[in-house]
Amino acid sequence: MTLTLADARSVIAAAEAKAAEIGQPMNIAVVDAGGNLVSHVRMDGAWIGSIDISINKAFTSRAFDIATKDLGENSQPNQQFYGIHASNHGRIMIFAGGIPLTRDGQVIGAIGVSGGSGEQDHAVAEAGANSV
Repeated sequence: MTLTLADARSVIAAAEAKAAEIGQPMNIAVVDAGGNLVSHVRMDGAWIGSIDISINKAFTSRAFDIATKDLGENSQPNQQFYGIHASNHGRIMIFAGGIPLTRDGQVIGAIGVSGGSGEQDHAVAEAGANSV
């Protein structure tokens, strides 16, 4: 099971609404169950440097089926995933903003958000993830 383009657009719309609510333009990416980009949007005024970060947060979240916030907490020195950010040709993001997307208890993709603080990125990603 994976998500469709229509699903991805719906997830992005919910995330965009949250970003607008908090007044922070964001880059929002959605990947499918295979970690492949389905859709991406760069809101007006969002940093261009965050495009790649949002896509990689979505990839990371799907690759390990974990919120990047949680992966980040477990990848600090003396933690079980220390050094993981160097894997996968440097695509692994270890800060907040990536969340797996689930349907009927199965991971169908992930959302990645970048452009604000870690807290803001996570909140916007959460809004998108909750729309599935």
